[in-house]
Parts: sequence; structure tokens; C-alpha cells
Amino acid sequence: MLDNQDQVAVAGAPSPALDDAPALLRWRTDAPDDGPIAPLADFLAGGNFAAVRIDPGEDARDLVPHLGRLKLVEVAFPKFRDGRGYSSARILREAGFTGEIRAAGDVLVDQIEFMRRVGFDSFAPDKPLAPEVVQATLDRYPYVYMKAADGKQPVWALRHG
Repeated sequence: MLDNQDQVAVAGAPSPALDDAPALLRWRTDAPDDGPIAPLADFLAGGNFAAVRIDPGEDARDLVPHLGRLKLVEVAFPKFRDGRGYSSARILREAGFTGEIRAAGDVLVDQIEFMRRVGFDSFAPDKPLAPEVVQATLDRYPYVYMKAADGKQPVWALRHG
């Protein structure tokens, strides 16, 4: 027997999105790369890709010799509590990568400020984030306490020069 319960729209409910592509949040002025994103193993095997994906447990340092040919590095966050991707972004920025670093997956609004600090400049969250909530979160604390890849001056440096 067919169960149509999930197929009936609830009165006043918004229509679901027509595709499953996550909404992209970007803090860059260049156009997003729309080419294929290769798994790290395929990229390192000699594939001619401008975009690569790093999954948890993979080492971002493997990309350092190839940074000049990359436009995008997408870092996977299958679970919000897996913080290994933060290190990947920081490693890439400290190695001089100026291309786009995208956090993709289980990205929560309260993580975005910390992710921006380590070098992420775009986000493809599994669940859409309201832009006004993201901006309010980013604006909440104007000062930082530690140096990071974003180059913001820590409050102690502002206070003591």
C-alpha cells in the first residue's frame, strides 16, 4: 500500500527546494568555481582538476605542492563536532593558499565565525542558514583574543600596541 502522508503539503508551509544543492555563502569577490570537485586521491593521482575535496582524516599538507593550480579546496564536515577541517583550512592559509576554501556539510551558524578565523571564506551547509542570522552572529563580538589566519588584530594588541 502506498503511503502518501509525506507527499501532502501542509497548509501555509513553504514549498521544498527543487534541488538538493546547498545554498552557498561566500565572502569572496571572484566567481565561484563551478567545475567538478575531485576527491583528494583522484587529484593526487594526477587528475587535471582546479577543485579538490578533503575528507576527515585526509592531510591538507598533501596539497601544498599543488596550491598554484587550485582554485577551490572544499573541506568536508560530515558531523559538526568533527573539527579536523579547521586544521586543514589553517594549514592551507599558512602555506599561502589564496583560493577559495569552502566548508561543506554539517556547518552550523555558530561555527562560521571560528571557521572564518582559520581561513574558510565560503560555506555550503547541508541545512540553509538565514543570511541575517549569519550576519548577526558575525557582528556579535567585534574583538578577538588570539591571532589567526584572518589577520584580525587581537584586543590585547589594540590595547597595548
